[in-house]
Amino acid sequence: MIRIPLFYIALISLLTLSGCAGFAGRIASPSAYGQYHLSPTQCVPYARAKSGIQIYGDAYTWWQQASSRGYQRGQAPRQGAILSLSQTSKLRYGHLAVVKKIKASREITVTHSNWGDGPVSRRMVYKSMKVKDISPNNDWTMVKFWNPEIDAYGLPYKADGFIYAD
Repeated sequence: MIRIPLFYIALISLLTLSGCAGFAGRIASPSAYGQYHLSPTQCVPYARAKSGIQIYGDAYTWWQQASSRGYQRGQAPRQGAILSLSQTSKLRYGHLAVVKKIKASREITVTHSNWGDGPVSRRMVYKSMKVKDISPNNDWTMVKFWNPEIDAYGLPYKADGFIYAD
């Protein structure tokens, strides 16, 4: 009898499921959504590299640090700005995304990484993901990100606003 260690069985199962599961199969292949990486790329160094904004520390600290480091902040999206999501129970470290394009007054596309709740989505660098403003005052304090798994916008997230590179 051949004994296969449990680790290998789990790995084979994961690889098999990722090939046929709806979300994992779709985003693991090259697409408009992004590129898959073997290890997670955290949102902070990714946003820093894409925006040129030189702030360090957890994502939720960036909003407060921005003004003391000479960066302007605001509630209107601009291309190249960082959308800063607040620290919440779901986002313990906050989150950062870089504005790629302004599509409408309440819709933008962003590039970001380490977003999602699974091992595949956490390893994605999303090249272009839609985000819409759902705040009652049209001030980008509450947003929803496009979820390719369900082909619709996902849960609402509290946002601080935008940190501008220039």
